[in-house]
Amino acid sequence: MTACSKAFVAVLLSLCYATLLAACSHGDSTSGGRVELIAERGTLLVGTTGDYRPLSFCEPETGVYWGFGIEMAQKIASDLGVGVAFVKTSWPTLSADVLAEPQNFDLAIGGITITAARQETMLMSEGYLANGKTILCRASEADRFHALADIDKPEVVVMVNPGGLNEKFAKENLTHATILVHPKNEEIPTLVAEGKADVMITEITEAPYYVQADTRLAAPLLATPFTHGEIGVLMRKGQEDLLQRVNSTIRRMKADGSLRRLHEKYGLVYAY
Repeated sequence: MTACSKAFVAVLLSLCYATLLAACSHGDSTSGGRVELIAERGTLLVGTTGDYRPLSFCEPETGVYWGFGIEMAQKIASDLGVGVAFVKTSWPTLSADVLAEPQNFDLAIGGITITAARQETMLMSEGYLANGKTILCRASEADRFHALADIDKPEVVVMVNPGGLNEKFAKENLTHATILVHPKNEEIPTLVAEGKADVMITEITEAPYYVQADTRLAAPLLATPFTHGEIGVLMRKGQEDLLQRVNSTIRRMKADGSLRRLHEKYGLVYAY
């Protein structure tokens, strides 16, 4: 069991008694509203992948989570007047984990793109971070890639993480390139730098971090992403009271400048 998993188990055990009491007093999780249940529990449970620097990352040695999305979750919890605990999820299981019975967490955060498909079955907040698909490649080969057509060639090896929109984008748009699916998103930049793949499909939110962290890497198409979208908070339907509170936090942060300052802290493009 990883440090991140152990950290959550400890938090979960400490919350079990309070959760059971809340369930007994309300019969089910929706009878008194989700916000009321969270207030009684005293903790906001946040699902996050922990593999997506600089939005959500769990340090394997300590189990400590950090990142832009992590700070957003902490601000949401603070506005609710409760603490926060992070629950490990993954890109392949994200939707199933949000919809699980009993609930694994109250909401999910950290690099989750707002899409029509997600909004059909779940709730998504207003956007708080602009994003778009781009690439990482070796700095020595940055001049090789000027457009999607330069990537979609049989000799180009593209690596993606499983289950998310990066894999979906690659399989829909790169029909000639060789696509490799690697289970750990955070390992892919290093594998590209080492020559195990030529390109990583990623987001404009993630690429700058790895370019700064590893001089062997480049993001030559950062200014011209293939797609344009927004990242938001994901939760199950029936939690409109919680959605309203989350949106209220996002709007306040936009109005008072704290969202811009958080973007600047992590080197992210502010589009609001």
